[in-house]
Amino acid sequence: MNIPQAFYDLAQQEDDFLAAVWQGLGSTPKTLPCRFFYDQRGSALFDAICDLDEYYLTSTEQAILQDCAADIASLVGPTGVLLEYGSGSSIKTRLLLDALSPRLYMPIDISRDHMLAACAALGRDYPHLQVRAVCADYSKPFALPAVASWGRTVAFFPGSSIGNFDHREAVAFLRQVCRQLGSGDALVLGVDLQKDPAILEAAYNDAQGVTAAFNLNLLARINRELQADFDLDAFEHRAWYNAEAARMEMHLMSTKPQHATVAGRMFAFRQGETIHTENSHKFNHTLINQLAFQAGLQVRMVWRDPAMLFAVYCLTKP
Repeated sequence: MNIPQAFYDLAQQEDDFLAAVWQGLGSTPKTLPCRFFYDQRGSALFDAICDLDEYYLTSTEQAILQDCAADIASLVGPTGVLLEYGSGSSIKTRLLLDALSPRLYMPIDISRDHMLAACAALGRDYPHLQVRAVCADYSKPFALPAVASWGRTVAFFPGSSIGNFDHREAVAFLRQVCRQLGSGDALVLGVDLQKDPAILEAAYNDAQGVTAAFNLNLLARINRELQADFDLDAFEHRAWYNAEAARMEMHLMSTKPQHATVAGRMFAFRQGETIHTENSHKFNHTLINQLAFQAGLQVRMVWRDPAMLFAVYCLTKP
């Protein structure tokens, strides 16, 4: 595997993973942080989810970006740096690389191996592009390597990953992005829109069971990395729309009374009790305007698909 021109490893250590699991399973209701989905197998399963017919988010956002990438380039002007939070496989990134022609690409992702593989592919296809990868948990404050000297920065946060945060967390994240941008820099933000719950629930309960495997892989990772003994056959994937909170929720439901041990600490589960593993909030224009305003950003432009499933926003720092 080719390594990027520079690689900054700011990721959490194993003891942070254990502390987060103990804290989540010891709370009421039980939770696990969704950032730990993305080990090597979890990242591969998420790529498979993105190709599913039911999971409209990826294909719809990609189609919007194909239509609006040139408009984004015209709006933000000459770009020196493309900075991406949660880069994953960097597939949609290529549309912005082609339109913006930055000199430097800086992906930020918690899944080290998956990100490095994507960087290697980009390095082959864009031989004149500098790539400086950052392995970090972008949901928490971290020191971004200096990029100001490269020129105007455009940050990219696709996939409606902003929906994994509650409102307070989303504002905190966007404020962090705002601090990392200079005056006149921009953030391209993908958001999933509020819609018929049947469409949403189908996207998170696919017929092939890929999302279920993705959810259960979190327990498999805990077993493997934290000396745990979860019985994966005794948990089932559950996902539903919480209308009051305007979000999809993913859970792992215990199918029987049982116990599981993680690094020597035992946790009891009732039949039907769930571990809440992910939220995916859905948005409208008013909510995005509120988030932008509270974070010190302003909405410059928005693009939507004809069916109003998804939107891509361009936010700028005054």
